[in-house]
Amino acid sequence: MDDTVLATLPDTPPVPEQLPTTSTDLADRVQNLIGKARSTGDPRYLGYAERLFQRWPESPLNDRLLVLRATLSQSLHRFEQAREDLTVVLERSRNRQHRIQARLTLANLETVRGRYAEADHQCRQLALEYPGLIAESCSAQVAARTGDPEAAYRALVTLLANGETERSTARLWAEGTLGDIAAQLGRDVAENHWRNVLSASPSDLYTRVLLADWHLQKRHYQEVLAITEGHEQVDSLAVIRVIAMLRSNHPEQDVLTRQLRERFNEARWRGALLHQRDYARFLLDVESRPEQALEHARNNWQSQREPLDTRLLLRAAQAAGNRDTLALLRQWLEQHGQTDARYPEAAS
Repeated sequence: MDDTVLATLPDTPPVPEQLPTTSTDLADRVQNLIGKARSTGDPRYLGYAERLFQRWPESPLNDRLLVLRATLSQSLHRFEQAREDLTVVLERSRNRQHRIQARLTLANLETVRGRYAEADHQCRQLALEYPGLIAESCSAQVAARTGDPEAAYRALVTLLANGETERSTARLWAEGTLGDIAAQLGRDVAENHWRNVLSASPSDLYTRVLLADWHLQKRHYQEVLAITEGHEQVDSLAVIRVIAMLRSNHPEQDVLTRQLRERFNEARWRGALLHQRDYARFLLDVESRPEQALEHARNNWQSQREPLDTRLLLRAAQAAGNRDTLALLRQWLEQHGQTDARYPEAAS
């Protein structure tokens, strides 16, 4: 009998049956659950947060709760719902903190979706309301993905060097952005930027995924295994880990492959496959099923157009011999002037 543990449940139920009694209590609990989802990679915490909103009595939500609901919607890939809530806050709120958070969240959402003109507008508005490294990082990211990564990198490096020395949130935000732009430019210094973030915030799974993926593409399999160790319950890191295991003939490759196969099958059966990118990558690089991988990678790219999403779709289309999808992607990249050393598949 196979007694392998596929998932470890939280020790105590994170959502007590009794509802919060005030909007402040509700906001605190939702924020805590979203934080746990980000630091653990466990999507069930998002479900717990959603339950709280669903059970909250019908009434207009205040600005803080709208921003949190938008953040939750974005995490659940419900981007239009997130945009609607954030727009309401920006139209009505006079609270500076709420406006800044809404503006930053909306800028990030538009960037993730590849709506760069809209993202640039939000970044510029953010700079007016909250000037500094975070707003400049926001603009640098958009500039890098729309034709000018070299200038964006130089400008942000200069600002970081002239800024505060302590490891503030703004500084880490800039370091993460510089890592992404450096990788786009094909520069090894990307690793230094990402490791600076992880040294201060080891639970930053987004940065950990980028670093692990970067090493995987460079065939640094031992580095990948070190970065992903202990994170097998996080789908994105587990998939990268098992690919490194397969390519380095690791003795435990079959165990993790089986666990992921069962995990994805269960998620599909429950209709709860949240991360299509991870499943598509598993199908492409582990199961060698390019046609099925292409279907999920295409569905994922319709809503998320980060470099990892774009490269995955390029690779899946190439593996499946789908010239129409390759042509569409190359046209989209050319339209935005986007070049990236991480996807040589974009070359005609």
